[in-house]
Amino acid sequence: MNIDALEKMLAKGMDSPMLRFGLGKAYFDADRFSDAIAQFQHCVELDPSYSAAWKLLGKSQLQAGAPIAAASAWQRGLLAAQSSGDKQTEKEITVFLKKLNKTE
Repeated sequence: MNIDALEKMLAKGMDSPMLRFGLGKAYFDADRFSDAIAQFQHCVELDPSYSAAWKLLGKSQLQAGAPIAAASAWQRGLLAAQSSGDKQTEKEITVFLKKLNKTE
């Protein structure tokens, strides 16, 4: 779905974690990292257990030049993934954190 369509849905009051995630992902794919960060942050405020949103929040923050914020998001995402049994996201976040630690 394109950014305009997602923004229109949000403007109509159709707010939900899934919509915020979709809009954040669309912004991320368009290299609009600060916009993506805002959407992913809102997503995890609405649903703190949304591990995929934590993962992409961290990736967005890293792309925006905020590695400490990225690490924090990934740590919270790791906990969320472990709590919900989301093994794939847990593995991905673990790899991201290891790579980040190697660059510090």
